Amino acid sequence: MRDDDFGPLEPSPQAWLDWTSAKQALASDPQRSAWVSANAGSGKTHVLTQRVIRLLLSGCRPSAILCLTYTKAAASEMSNRVFERLAEWVTLDDEALDDRIAAIEGQRPDLLKRQEARRLFARALETPGGLKIQTIHAFCEALLHQFPLEANVA
Repeated sequence: MRDDDFGPLEPSPQAWLDWTSAKQALASDPQRSAWVSANAGSGKTHVLTQRVIRLLLSGCRPSAILCLTYTKAAASEMSNRVFERLAEWVTLDDEALDDRIAAIEGQRPDLLKRQEARRLFARALETPGGLKIQTIHAFCEALLHQFPLEANVA
């Protein structure tokens, strides 16, 4: 955080939370390029989950999304968060779903976006190859299996 973000006064805890939320919203915007680096427990998985959901809401195909993590636990946690959120959207009433989408995107959805949001869970599950959330090692292993000759691997 820069000193000029808050002026000469010591920021309140709420100001810190608001600043963090604003930065997380910027990092989760699918129209931006972002590099997320932060301490453990600071919200990286939250930001990346939000970004995946915003990509899906913007019309990105689930098969076009690849999320790489260092550990199986992180991949599992991220996958669980995305699918739990999308599964919840199927059963929410319109007002509650509109609130959830507005919290993510900063504006209330129109009817078409709401209908698409309700279909995202099924699309993510039914897409061949699906939403790929995996470790870097699993991704590299899959590449080697697909292209053994090119990689000069028996």
